[in-house]
Amino acid sequence: MGTIVQPGTAAFWLALLVIAGLGIVELVSMLLGASVSSLLDDGFSPHTPGESHSGLLGSWMSWLNAGGVPVLVLAVILLAAFAVAGFVIQAISSATIIGPMPDYAAITGALAAAIPVTRWASRGLAKIIPRDETSVLHQSDFIGLVGTVTLGPLDQGNPGTVRVKDRYDNIHSLRAKAAVGYTIATGEHILIVDGSEGLFEAIPAPAELNLSNNGQNGG
Repeated sequence: MGTIVQPGTAAFWLALLVIAGLGIVELVSMLLGASVSSLLDDGFSPHTPGESHSGLLGSWMSWLNAGGVPVLVLAVILLAAFAVAGFVIQAISSATIIGPMPDYAAITGALAAAIPVTRWASRGLAKIIPRDETSVLHQSDFIGLVGTVTLGPLDQGNPGTVRVKDRYDNIHSLRAKAAVGYTIATGEHILIVDGSEGLFEAIPAPAELNLSNNGQNGG
C-alpha cells in the first residue's frame, strides 16, 4: 500500500475513493427506484421557474455550475479534477530536489486548479447530456408532450424521471409523477398532462399518440 500512496497524495486517493462511492450509491439508489442525483438537484435547485439561488453558497454554485449539469456530476468533475491536479503537482514536485510538497500546499494548489477546470468541463458537458430545463421554457410548454419513463415506475409516491423532446428538438429530463390511479413502468410512453413547481404529472400515452410521436418526443 505504501508503494501506491506516495507521500502527500493521500487526499487525492481519498477523492478518487469518494468518486467510486458516489457511483455505487447512485447505482443502488436507481435500483431501488430513486435517484440520489435527482434528490440533490431538488435540494440545490430553485423550486419555481425563474427563482434564483441566494447567499454565498448559491452564488458559488451558480458560478461553478455555469453549464447546469446535475449536482452529482458536478461533484464528480470537481473531485476528479482535484485528484488529477494533486497527483500532477506532487509528481512534478517529487521530480525536483525539494521532494513532495506538504499536504496543505498540494491540496491548496490542486483545489485552485480544479475549480476553473470544473466550471469549464461543466459548460462542455451541459451541451451533451440532457438536463432539467424547466426554467428555460414555461412549464405549460411541456403539457401535451409525449415521452418515455427513464427512471420509474411512476406512481403517486417519489417522483421519477421522464425524457421528452420539445418543439425545438431539445431533449429534457423532467421530474414526474403518475396521475392518480395510474402506475407507469420504466420504458413506457407517457403523456404530460399537468405540472407545477418543476414537477410534472403524466398518464400512459394513448396508442394513437404513441404511433404519431414515436421517435419525435423522446420516445
